[in-house]
Amino acid sequence: MKRLILLTAMFLTMTVGFAKDIKTVVLTTTPQMHCESCENKIKGNLRFEKGVKKIETSIEDQTVTIEYDADKTSVEKLIEAFKKFGYEAEPVTPKSEVEDNKTQPTTSGCCEP
Repeated sequence: MKRLILLTAMFLTMTVGFAKDIKTVVLTTTPQMHCESCENKIKGNLRFEKGVKKIETSIEDQTVTIEYDADKTSVEKLIEAFKKFGYEAEPVTPKSEVEDNKTQPTTSGCCEP
């Protein structure tokens, strides 16, 4: 019985030790996405970045939600990755701040190969 308890405790300790640090960040892009081609360009390029686990885009909300392994990459590295394919990215700010700083959407160049 003692061995079983000891083995269970060791297993739980190992599981916690090997747990990945998975985080999520929501970004907005410039130029803004306005079509499926824009979404595919972003997803197609980001999927090769180290640590990226999942990418979701929303044209309606103008956001890119990225689930990533924080042990392998960071928000700063993900933002730099956008520059490789002609986009600028920044973390989404709370809605009240966005309403105070409204700007015209930029779509020029978003569908260029």
